[in-house]
Amino acid sequence: MKYSITVKPGSSQEKIIETSPGELVVYLRAKAHDGEANDALIKLLSKYYKVPKTSIKIIRGAKSKSKIIEF
Repeated sequence: MKYSITVKPGSSQEKIIETSPGELVVYLRAKAHDGEANDALIKLLSKYYKVPKTSIKIIRGAKSKSKIIEF
């Protein structure tokens, strides 16, 4: 399963908003520095979808706010 994700790092709260099927906007407290936002994204998605962190992979956009994630 693939999702198109827009990440908003440095937010005051962490939340996931589904804009349409397969598209998410994710607000993260972590800053986009040294991969902290990517780690926080994987952790938050893991809790939200109740899957192990190792089953979530960033396919495209590791250094961008627009990402493609695969479960």
